[in-house]
Amino acid sequence: MTSQKPMYDKTQVSLALEVSIHIALAFMLAVACFLILRPFIPVITWGIIIAVAAYPGFRKLQLALGGRGVLSAILLTVLLLALLIVPVVLLAGTLIEGVQTLAGQVKEGTITVPPPPASVATWPIIGAPLTSVWALASRDLAKAVKDFAPQIKAVVPGLLSASAGIGLIGLEFGFSILLAGVLLGNAEAAYEVTCSLANRIFGDKGPEFQKLIGSTIRSVTTGIVGVALIQSVLAGVGFLLAGLPGAGLWAILFLIAAVLQVGVIVLAPAVIYVFMTASVTKAVIFLVWCLFVALLDNVLKPLLLGRGVAVPIAVVFLGAIGGFVAMGIIGLFVGAIILSVGYKLSLAWLE
Repeated sequence: MTSQKPMYDKTQVSLALEVSIHIALAFMLAVACFLILRPFIPVITWGIIIAVAAYPGFRKLQLALGGRGVLSAILLTVLLLALLIVPVVLLAGTLIEGVQTLAGQVKEGTITVPPPPASVATWPIIGAPLTSVWALASRDLAKAVKDFAPQIKAVVPGLLSASAGIGLIGLEFGFSILLAGVLLGNAEAAYEVTCSLANRIFGDKGPEFQKLIGSTIRSVTTGIVGVALIQSVLAGVGFLLAGLPGAGLWAILFLIAAVLQVGVIVLAPAVIYVFMTASVTKAVIFLVWCLFVALLDNVLKPLLLGRGVAVPIAVVFLGAIGGFVAMGIIGLFVGAIILSVGYKLSLAWLE
């Protein structure tokens, strides 16, 4: 017995060493794969989200076309690309036209700034300095621009960087839509892969959690992003009719704020500007329209958010907003999914 103990120990040590080497190699392989795919992770993630969100519409289109899945995927991809490209082109055209008009007016010296209303000086904290700058611009715009040239030069690189970032995001969304089209064209194979993955992670409850993840993505798409898009379109119409300069840019800012559930932050300055520059009747009509747009959120969100999801609306909402704050726009979906899955797992543990 004593003569076999060193051999037994040596065998155990050798086995443990071999297992450790295998784990280390697997970990290194996973890290290498992650580093290689890291530039494409946002595109892949958005492609999966878009495919899941668009799948009900894809199925309806496929049935209408007699079960031709590839043709349905192509048509849906073209439609989604059009929904992405057309607003971007219109916004770019509006911004370019506005910049050209402004540059021409500055060059010809025809641009004028109305004097500040007397009520602006009574605003707390910012009233006095804003009145001073505004009055200077109304008297001598060239001098005001010259005085604030260092600040303007400091802001320009940031604006250019933000514009480049917006363009890159648009390009990523374009590739994500193409990937979503490929996934929809191979919907059956993709479904089998997701089933296997869900069963591997959650065991017998795999189908339940797979359905929960898909319904959560679609709920966030319609209940938060969809409502924000509807509000942005209506707000954009109001901005155009009210004559706000750069109405397209105002609409984009409102879309971002509406996703964050703080659309009033964009609507309030717009209303103030219209009251300062337009007639009272026009300003009051614009105010009523903005109130309608802001309150529309309270009507649509309870109808659309949480539909088909086996968790309370509050869980989906908190997960989406918290995820957005933590991870950006993609966190809308990731946060809602994680919190919904965690909620279901917590219920299973309590039961």
